[in-house]
Amino acid sequence: MGQRTVLVTAHTGKPTALRSARLVAERLTAAGVAVRTLATEFSSPGTEAVPASAEAAEGAELVIVLGGDGALLRAAELSRPAGVPLIGVNHGHVGFLAEAEPDGLADTVGRLVAGQYVVEERMTIDVTVRGNGSVVASTWALNEATVEKAARERMVEVIIEVDGRPLSRWGCDGVVCSTPTGSTAYAFSAGGPVVWPEVEALLMVPISAHALFAPPMVVSPRSVLAVELIVAHETSGAVMWCDGRRKVDLPPGARVEVRRGALPVLLARLQAPEASGSGFTDRLVAKFGLPVAGWRGRTWEDAGEHA
Repeated sequence: MGQRTVLVTAHTGKPTALRSARLVAERLTAAGVAVRTLATEFSSPGTEAVPASAEAAEGAELVIVLGGDGALLRAAELSRPAGVPLIGVNHGHVGFLAEAEPDGLADTVGRLVAGQYVVEERMTIDVTVRGNGSVVASTWALNEATVEKAARERMVEVIIEVDGRPLSRWGCDGVVCSTPTGSTAYAFSAGGPVVWPEVEALLMVPISAHALFAPPMVVSPRSVLAVELIVAHETSGAVMWCDGRRKVDLPPGARVEVRRGALPVLLARLQAPEASGSGFTDRLVAKFGLPVAGWRGRTWEDAGEHA
């Protein structure tokens, strides 16, 4: 069996993330694990600095990300094609995708070295942009693809489609097409539902739509969603963003098609697989500061056990 290898990445704009990244690299190296870092981010004694290319994560066991959700989404661009799991240590604001916090860094590294983690698949979406019948762009997202107005003072006019059939026409600020993972991101801010990550579904959420029928919708993971721009002189241009990172300027009359992604993103989790459902509930409570004081749980079962 060859030497274990881990890629460590960090948010370079956060000094605390860079300090944590160096500490992680030192601990992994001391444990006999080979460490790669991205040459554009930081270096550490005994590590291999590699270019931030598609090959950076090839053959690695894990990608450890020190930063917020944005840093993890960036690292997913490297880990997804290589089929390597990601694990995030939160140095952001909410850090919903992160598995650990900085104050438990030593324990986290120790458990990773010991192999005390499980890997879960997160559904992605593949996105195709068509203009005049030809493909203008093809990309993907872990969280969401968003069609948005390009100018603040004007809205976009769109027709939405599900499974090849037109559903409604909206004048709106935009439309979010999301995965369950993205349901706590932009889609949540736009009024969409929270969807537990093990649920397989696609979400379509309008942003400030002027229409009688404009609810957030949850459809089959086998469905194909489409957003078509209406060509009209009174509307301005539109853009598409994927995970807030990849931008496509949409031509007039463009059609954006969204379907389940061919490749998932793999996330490493420190808890056991059977705890994944309760783990997400606890994550919601912790990240959003939800009030749970007064919860009694299944107290009647405890009473029955002692009767």
